[in-house]
Amino acid sequence: MREIYSTLNPSLLLCVIQRYSEFEINRTNLSPVEEYLQAASLSFNSGQKFKAHRHKECIKQILITQEAWIIISGKILFTLYDINNLPIEEIILNTGDCVITFNGGHSYEIIEDFTKVYEFKNGPYFGQDIDKEFIND
Repeated sequence: MREIYSTLNPSLLLCVIQRYSEFEINRTNLSPVEEYLQAASLSFNSGQKFKAHRHKECIKQILITQEAWIIISGKILFTLYDINNLPIEEIILNTGDCVITFNGGHSYEIIEDFTKVYEFKNGPYFGQDIDKEFIND
């Protein structure tokens, strides 16, 4: 797992990238506990069981939308922007990779035909006008 921090505020986590090839047996938490979007990579052997459960209602205050992309197949050029809206890195994401953006900005360019992605965000979603600020690069 690779963590990328802001160059302007080195304690601010911008994103985490988990490569498919980096999976380890059991659970690896990909998100710090204080982030709004929680994610983990899970890899188990047969026979592993999880006790039946459900999640209780609780009030949570969300201040920012965070996002995760899991590349099911294909290839994507991911550009990460710092908190000043300037690009700081471009990374190729391949089949099986996961990127979680916590802070800063990001863009995606599909670079292989028929690329398939799962996208996850914390909600509720109030639409583009409220949720997004576009970056002019």
